[in-house]
Amino acid sequence: MNIAITFRHMAGSDAVRTYAEEKVAKLQKFLRQAMSAHVTIAVEGLEHIADVRISAGGVSHQANERSADMYASIDAVIDKLERQIRDGKGHNLARKRGGTSAGEYAADVMRMAGDPATPVRTRS
Repeated sequence: MNIAITFRHMAGSDAVRTYAEEKVAKLQKFLRQAMSAHVTIAVEGLEHIADVRISAGGVSHQANERSADMYASIDAVIDKLERQIRDGKGHNLARKRGGTSAGEYAADVMRMAGDPATPVRTRS
Protein backbone atom coordinates (compact mmCIF):
# COMPACT_ATOMS: atom_id res chain seq x y z
CA MET A 1 0.00 0.00 0.00
CA ASN A 2 1.43 3.34 -1.07
CA ILE A 3 -0.14 6.59 0.16
CA ALA A 4 1.24 9.96 -0.96
CA ILE A 5 -0.08 13.14 0.66
CA THR A 6 0.35 16.61 -0.86
CA PHE A 7 -0.50 19.90 0.82
CA ARG A 8 -1.33 22.92 -1.32
CA HIS A 9 -1.56 26.53 -0.18
CA MET A 10 -1.14 25.52 3.46
CA ALA A 11 1.45 24.33 5.91
CA GLY A 12 1.26 20.58 6.33
CA SER A 13 0.75 19.33 9.85
CA ASP A 14 1.52 15.88 11.17
CA ALA A 15 -1.94 15.60 12.73
CA VAL A 16 -3.74 16.07 9.38
CA ARG A 17 -1.23 13.82 7.61
CA THR A 18 -1.69 10.90 10.02
CA TYR A 19 -5.48 11.38 10.07
CA ALA A 20 -5.65 11.20 6.27
CA GLU A 21 -3.30 8.21 6.12
CA GLU A 22 -5.36 6.27 8.68
CA LYS A 23 -8.63 6.98 6.89
CA VAL A 24 -7.30 6.08 3.43
CA ALA A 25 -5.61 2.92 4.75
CA LYS A 26 -8.99 1.65 5.94
CA LEU A 27 -10.18 1.52 2.31
CA GLN A 28 -7.72 -1.29 1.58
CA LYS A 29 -10.05 -3.84 3.22
CA PHE A 30 -12.60 -3.27 0.43
CA LEU A 31 -10.08 -3.85 -2.38
CA ARG A 32 -8.68 -7.17 -3.52
CA GLN A 33 -5.27 -5.91 -4.67
CA ALA A 34 -2.73 -3.57 -3.13
CA MET A 35 -3.75 0.03 -3.56
CA SER A 36 -1.87 3.15 -4.45
CA ALA A 37 -3.39 6.42 -3.22
CA HIS A 38 -2.65 10.08 -3.81
CA VAL A 39 -4.24 12.54 -1.37
CA THR A 40 -4.22 16.28 -2.08
CA ILE A 41 -5.23 18.60 0.74
CA ALA A 42 -5.67 22.26 -0.13
CA VAL A 43 -7.13 25.53 1.10
CA GLU A 44 -8.90 27.95 -1.24
CA GLY A 45 -10.22 30.99 0.55
CA LEU A 46 -12.24 29.69 3.48
CA GLU A 47 -12.82 26.24 1.98
CA HIS A 48 -10.79 23.15 2.80
CA ILE A 49 -10.51 20.71 -0.11
CA ALA A 50 -9.65 17.02 0.05
CA ASP A 51 -9.02 15.19 -3.22
CA VAL A 52 -8.22 11.45 -3.21
CA ARG A 53 -7.29 9.19 -6.13
CA ILE A 54 -7.00 5.45 -5.55
CA SER A 55 -5.89 2.76 -7.96
CA ALA A 56 -5.80 -0.95 -7.21
CA GLY A 57 -5.03 -3.34 -10.03
CA GLY A 58 -7.04 -2.17 -13.03
CA VAL A 59 -9.60 -0.25 -10.99
CA SER A 60 -9.31 3.42 -10.09
CA HIS A 61 -11.56 5.67 -8.02
CA GLN A 62 -11.47 9.43 -7.49
CA ALA A 63 -13.43 11.78 -5.24
CA ASN A 64 -13.12 15.31 -3.89
CA GLU A 65 -14.93 17.30 -1.22
CA ARG A 66 -15.05 20.92 -0.04
CA SER A 67 -16.14 22.13 3.37
CA ALA A 68 -15.28 24.62 6.11
CA ASP A 69 -13.44 21.99 8.18
CA MET A 70 -10.46 19.95 6.95
CA TYR A 71 -11.32 16.84 8.96
CA ALA A 72 -14.93 16.95 7.73
CA SER A 73 -13.66 17.16 4.14
CA ILE A 74 -11.46 14.10 4.64
CA ASP A 75 -14.31 12.13 6.25
CA ALA A 76 -16.72 13.03 3.44
CA VAL A 77 -14.29 12.10 0.66
CA ILE A 78 -13.56 8.74 2.33
CA ASP A 79 -17.31 8.04 2.56
CA LYS A 80 -17.66 8.81 -1.16
CA LEU A 81 -14.81 6.48 -2.08
CA GLU A 82 -16.13 3.69 0.12
CA ARG A 83 -19.51 3.94 -1.62
CA GLN A 84 -17.85 3.91 -5.07
CA ILE A 85 -15.80 0.83 -4.20
CA ARG A 86 -18.79 -1.05 -2.76
CA ASP A 87 -21.04 -0.19 -5.73
CA GLY A 88 -18.38 -1.25 -8.23
CA LYS A 89 -17.72 -4.46 -6.36
CA GLY A 90 -21.43 -5.33 -6.31
CA HIS A 91 -21.75 -4.57 -10.00
CA ASN A 92 -18.81 -6.80 -10.88
CA LEU A 93 -20.09 -9.67 -8.73
CA ALA A 94 -23.53 -9.49 -10.34
CA ARG A 95 -21.96 -9.62 -13.80
CA LYS A 96 -19.80 -12.59 -12.88
CA ARG A 97 -22.73 -14.49 -11.40
CA GLY A 98 -24.89 -13.96 -14.47
CA GLY A 99 -27.25 -11.41 -12.95
CA THR A 100 -29.56 -9.41 -15.16
CA SER A 101 -28.69 -5.85 -16.07
CA ALA A 102 -31.01 -2.97 -15.27
CA GLY A 103 -32.20 -2.78 -18.89
CA GLU A 104 -32.99 -6.49 -19.05
CA TYR A 105 -34.84 -6.31 -15.73
CA ALA A 106 -36.94 -3.35 -16.92
CA ALA A 107 -37.82 -5.19 -20.15
CA ASP A 108 -38.88 -8.26 -18.15
CA VAL A 109 -41.10 -6.19 -15.88
CA MET A 110 -42.75 -4.51 -18.87
CA ARG A 111 -43.38 -7.89 -20.52
CA MET A 112 -44.90 -9.31 -17.35
CA ALA A 113 -47.16 -6.28 -16.96
CA GLY A 114 -48.41 -6.71 -20.52
CA ASP A 115 -47.54 -3.17 -21.53
CA PRO A 116 -45.46 -2.78 -24.66
CA ALA A 117 -42.27 -0.88 -24.09
CA THR A 118 -42.71 2.49 -25.74
CA PRO A 119 -39.88 4.99 -25.88
CA VAL A 120 -40.57 8.23 -24.09
CA ARG A 121 -38.42 10.35 -26.36
CA THR A 122 -36.48 9.61 -29.52
CA ARG A 123 -33.71 11.54 -31.16
CA SER A 124 -33.76 12.26 -34.84
